[in-house]
Amino acid sequence: MELSPTAHQDTFTRDHLPPQDLWPTLEFTLPELQYPDRLNAATVLIDDAVERFGADSPALLAPDGSRQSYGELLARSNQVAQVLTEDFGIVPGNRVMLRAPNNAWLVACWLGVLKAGAVVVTTMPALRVTEIGKLASLTRPALMLCDHRFIDDAQLAAGSAYPVVPVGSGEDKDLVALAATKSTEFTNITTAADDVALLGPTSGTTGTPKITMHFHRDILANADTFARHILAPTPRDVFAGSPPLAFTFGLGGLVVFPLRFGASTLLTERTTPLELAQLSHDAGATILFTAPTAYRAILKENRGDLLRTLRLAVSAGEHLPAATWQAVKEATGLELIDGIGSTELLHVFISAAGADIRPGATGLAVPGYRATILDGEGAELGPDEVGRLAIIGPTGCRYLDDERQHAYVSNGWNVTGDTFVRDADGYFTYQARSDNMIVSSGYNIGGPEVEEALIQHPDVLETAVVARPDNHRGSVVCAFVVLIEGIEGTEAKAVELQDFVKSVIAPYKYPRDIRFVDELPRNPSGKLQHFKLREALSESPVQ
Repeated sequence: MELSPTAHQDTFTRDHLPPQDLWPTLEFTLPELQYPDRLNAATVLIDDAVERFGADSPALLAPDGSRQSYGELLARSNQVAQVLTEDFGIVPGNRVMLRAPNNAWLVACWLGVLKAGAVVVTTMPALRVTEIGKLASLTRPALMLCDHRFIDDAQLAAGSAYPVVPVGSGEDKDLVALAATKSTEFTNITTAADDVALLGPTSGTTGTPKITMHFHRDILANADTFARHILAPTPRDVFAGSPPLAFTFGLGGLVVFPLRFGASTLLTERTTPLELAQLSHDAGATILFTAPTAYRAILKENRGDLLRTLRLAVSAGEHLPAATWQAVKEATGLELIDGIGSTELLHVFISAAGADIRPGATGLAVPGYRATILDGEGAELGPDEVGRLAIIGPTGCRYLDDERQHAYVSNGWNVTGDTFVRDADGYFTYQARSDNMIVSSGYNIGGPEVEEALIQHPDVLETAVVARPDNHRGSVVCAFVVLIEGIEGTEAKAVELQDFVKSVIAPYKYPRDIRFVDELPRNPSGKLQHFKLREALSESPVQ
């Protein structure tokens, strides 16, 4: 695929794309995916949105009841772009790192960076000095915009390599103060549709994060596939959710999707599941994005009533057990929209809504994408055969200087690292992460199936299942279990849970090792980190 002439003066990202023979196949099969050669995603998402939906339409909502209109967001993002270019000399193609929780200034900064033709590097506030330093060494930012509450680690990581500008500190050199001195007008850089707009670190659920590279057209493509065809948003919708904007699941669901369709979004910096449900209810949210764990936590607090006013509820980030889907349906009337996506492809590519939902199945390939199941040699498998999930669509994996590009892309397919099965109707059902299939005494046991059985027990708040090495069986099923408050993790409780699992699924799949813990390891986006549990077991003697 021949790339368009770049608008970047700093050509670092164009120069560090993987070789094109390692790219996945890209397909633009829908009319809405036919983008012009010159495209700035921020122009579409805010400048064009003001013209289409009106400057006074609400865009960003805060938990305290304050709101920012489309016109106000346009003005603020224009001011940010001016600060970047006039005060700090940012030129098209420079990388600008962002470090902040979900709030209105972060959205304005994200849009402002794109308007200036620069490249956003998204990071989590929870990252520490060494983690920030590693990302900076890979992406080579020219500047960081950092919420003032998280500036100490940022400045230590930056040293003298690049300036760190505080946001919200009240100081004269703060971004807020600098922006106030600027006009509300800015002429956006006319970038190429295939200029890199975003460098997104993966969430690291399987170990060391990778840096994914996304074009301006990619940012719109997920809105014009999953959002347009599965969610069908309107300007009346109010989005809400738990994922950080630093992860592409949150960026899509809480920024790109609402702005693309003239809706508004509630931004919350840090909440428990119950707090998120309450705030979403109070704000009149109609579309909620969060993980299965959060929905279960809300139901176990007996507050399903807070979800009943939603139009849609989306579950992603980890496997959605059929029992959780059914419990939400019974408590609220909502039919959870399941979905699987990846940072490499930006957002969800398999899902289903409404009458197309089949509880227990993840769904169908989202319009604009196609999916298949591959065997270990890369050949396509037929219906009901278990194998590796593979995807082709308008977005695809491009890692920044990473040998793991070879592993993710196979014969043009994006191979996600998930084990699935596809039925004769084209529905895909999750089996396990490819690295979380447990082989015990010759039996293949999917960890998620055991997790789904355990979570049905009323005393289990959440659980994660991995393989524990075993001299006699090769490995055994080991379950880490968090119990609800007030229940003790005794030996008798472990036996009770084991017997319960035997009554729900085939007895040979029961967890021979149950370990009660106060919490499970999760990354900042809330995804379970099974690899950390496996690492902990590997440090113990083999049983």
